[in-house]
Amino acid sequence: MKTSRVSFAAALAAGTVLVLSGTAFAHVGIQPGEAAKGGYATINFKVPNERDNAATNKLEVSFPTDHPLSSVMPQDVPGWTVTVEKSKLDKPLTVHGKQINEAVTKVTWTGGKIEPGKFQQFPLSIGQLPSDVDKLTFKAIQTYDNNEVVRWIEEAKEGAAEPQNPAPVLKLTAAAGGDHHDDGAKKADEAKNTDHEDGAGNTASAGSDTTARALGIAGIVVGLGGVAFGVASRRRTS
Repeated sequence: MKTSRVSFAAALAAGTVLVLSGTAFAHVGIQPGEAAKGGYATINFKVPNERDNAATNKLEVSFPTDHPLSSVMPQDVPGWTVTVEKSKLDKPLTVHGKQINEAVTKVTWTGGKIEPGKFQQFPLSIGQLPSDVDKLTFKAIQTYDNNEVVRWIEEAKEGAAEPQNPAPVLKLTAAAGGDHHDDGAKKADEAKNTDHEDGAGNTASAGSDTTARALGIAGIVVGLGGVAFGVASRRRTS
């Protein structure tokens, strides 16, 4: 009886580990998971193979249409073919003084294989990131070579547990421009103060030089006067 209980407990523990590892196993995500608002970033879609009997041979990533990105450039991944799809915008974007009438809505990688127990990263350079939201959600579809399709499209809700197939999310953080501005203003003030002090010092030095020259000239004049008086006195004595 005791042996049965031990065996049952061990089986239950093993089953729990399998369930938890299956739930916590890496899903399609973005690395790094955050970027600065209003800027450009290089991100990687990390795709693990979660099957033991099939290989991943396709990844589709849909881009948010409510906050379109004007620039999306994929990096070549050996063995994979990448396709970038664009769509016309209802409202054009103005980026660096130019109007953008279309934006990327989907990027698809095909032709390669992610074998069981492995993962693959798919890099993208994206921008300009919006400044008025705190995150961007990218819905992804992972296809296996046995025709199984896993849709990573569920959006997490605040206060709720993570969904079974969560969509990749890029968090947007405040840009660190304020500190640079403050430092620049401080340096400008310091430069002004330095210039003012240098100017005052130069003015004082110039005044001292002028006074010294005047006194020197006066001394020369007095000396010449003394010499002339001496010569005149000698002449009178003679």
